[in-house]
Amino acid sequence: MIELIPLLMFAAVCAVLMLGYSVAFTLAGVALVFAGFGIVTGVFEPNLLRTFPSRIYGIMANYTLVAVPLFVFMGTLLEKSRLAEELLENMSRACRSLPGGLGLSVIIVGALLAASTGIVGATVVTMGLISLPTMLRQGYHPSLAAGTICATGTLGQIIPPSIALVLLGDVLSNAYQRAQLSQGIFSPETLSVGDLFVGALIPGLVLVSLYLLYMLLVARWRPTLAPAAPSEERISTGRLWLSLVPVSALIILVLGSILLGIATPTEAAGVGALGAALLALLKGKLDLARLKEVARSTTMTSAMIFTILIGASLFSLVFRGFGGEELVEGFFHQLPGGVFTAMLVVMVIIFLLGFILDFIEITFVVVPIVGPVLLAMGVDPIWLGIMIALNLQTSFLTPPFGFALFYLRGVAPASVATSALYRGVIPFIVLQLLVLCALALWPGLATWLPQQLSL
Repeated sequence: MIELIPLLMFAAVCAVLMLGYSVAFTLAGVALVFAGFGIVTGVFEPNLLRTFPSRIYGIMANYTLVAVPLFVFMGTLLEKSRLAEELLENMSRACRSLPGGLGLSVIIVGALLAASTGIVGATVVTMGLISLPTMLRQGYHPSLAAGTICATGTLGQIIPPSIALVLLGDVLSNAYQRAQLSQGIFSPETLSVGDLFVGALIPGLVLVSLYLLYMLLVARWRPTLAPAAPSEERISTGRLWLSLVPVSALIILVLGSILLGIATPTEAAGVGALGAALLALLKGKLDLARLKEVARSTTMTSAMIFTILIGASLFSLVFRGFGGEELVEGFFHQLPGGVFTAMLVVMVIIFLLGFILDFIEITFVVVPIVGPVLLAMGVDPIWLGIMIALNLQTSFLTPPFGFALFYLRGVAPASVATSALYRGVIPFIVLQLLVLCALALWPGLATWLPQQLSL
């Protein structure tokens, strides 16, 4: 019976979250209830809870996590200063005369916004407000228009600099260290967020290419779903470059400094935040009121993330105190097929959990449980991180709790039915799963570039 307590803990968290309670306090509350039960019945060591304050200090003193508020600030400022909106509007007008051109421009700009903001909600809302009405007026099918906007908005999950990769990199780094210690290996080598950023570049570009190919095929074989716009609505090349160059320069500055080894992701995040502020200032879009709004939004988002991280840390502590890690390790080692079957089971579980949980809950609850076991089995940490990140990306699109669907539903006109949103994202979910399968077959898609840059 005692061996089932970790499973009951996990099931209790999922059940309470589905009732709509706060993620952070659900994780901490469930952990405390089970810990109290374990102490009363004598099956949980109460001294384990004494280590929790040091865990909180470790989270607050974690240099890597400083990148989170900085990247949030950068993305929020680009959104609030309308720099991202201007880029999207001009790119859309430049490509409208092409068959499927408006859809292509939404995908391209979505990728650029992903590489400059890393915030899914901001990208989906921005493109939903600007592009969705235009796509509907131009004659795009509501499902295709909504699916394109939702899917491209989720590119912020995999294309660096991604907040999801920052959080996942920190969790996997701790898991990697525990896996080494469990094998008696005392190595200073760790997994860095920069490694995940580099490893995500090729899979991210492959996914963008598949999105573009899908839009081209739809425009070619079903032109009524993605018609071209009148040529007189096009924009001048000079005006297009005027909006494209600043954002592109910011992306190159942030990612280039990481890829070349000039700056760590945290330092690059600081550069990006400063660069976004300078761009907004040069455009005349930065004033005290807007800066207060950006600071407030950044503080709220960062506080939410760190509160969840603290709650998840308490849950992980109690889960391991009940022998949950040994239970998971024993289960994986008993599976036929070794590492392949273990990875398959984990990917399926994460995909299914994406229907009911957000990527943050999965990152902070599931990954610390399965990560050390998989890494101890010899799984490459960079490959594992990108596989999980791609899988988590689908959680934004899968009903009923896909957050990209909620974001777009909030700004979409009433004429676009919710069922149209659900139908529209299905082809893009399939494309994401295809890239996930390709990455499973060819791990080099994620590991080759980090290996080359480390030479």
